[in-house]
Parts: sequence; structure tokens; C-alpha cells
Amino acid sequence: QVQLVESGGGLVQSGGSLRLSCSPSGFSVDSYAIGWFRQAPGKEREGVSCINIKEGRIIYEDFAQGRFTIAGDKAKNLVNLALNNLKPEETAMYYCATTFCEGRNWHRSAGLWGQGTQVTVSE
Repeated sequence: QVQLVESGGGLVQSGGSLRLSCSPSGFSVDSYAIGWFRQAPGKEREGVSCINIKEGRIIYEDFAQGRFTIAGDKAKNLVNLALNNLKPEETAMYYCATTFCEGRNWHRSAGLWGQGTQVTVSE
């Protein structure tokens, strides 16, 4: 079965850190570019970061640059997203999806989605 499964979400205090993982099944993590997205209650979904392991390309949205780190682990078939210095307004469901990971509008292209993992940042 071809799917993406996210894990690693949870409750963290403001300024804290989490590491999210995106695990593809049915295909290798370097077969497609993988992107991370998030959607907060009452807000539109937005792109966070993406990685194309095969082409060595990484893109971060401005708010993620310097605080979040995306990385691929081919041995474990995972894409990880390290979230540092989290803010309460970043409470959201975080999703991974296949994407093209190219250009500033990369977040507008997504194919296969995971179910999401909840990140809650308390004051």
C-alpha cells in the first residue's frame, strides 16, 4: 500500500523542540520530493519546507529558515523535520506530502498526503 505516515508530534512548551518524521511505504524516500505542510485551526494550509533527496534540493519558507531543519534518511526511508524554538502560534496539524519541491510556489503542488501529526505549543 502506497502511503505516507507522520509521527513525532506532541505537546511542547514555547521555545521547545520536536522532531517530526515522515515515513513512506510502498516507495523509497528518494523517489519523490517530500514536503512538510501545516494547518492551524481556522487558517489555510501552508508549506513549511521540502526536500528532493535525489537532486539535493531543499527549500524553506521564510518563517522556517534558521529554526527548522529538514533532512532525508535513506537508510531508514524517512524524511525528518526538526522544529526548534517553537511558538504557540505554530500549533497546528503538520502533514507531509509528495511534491515537486521547486520554485517559490512549491507548496502549491502536492500529491500523496499523510494523515498528519499534531503539534501543540503551550505558552
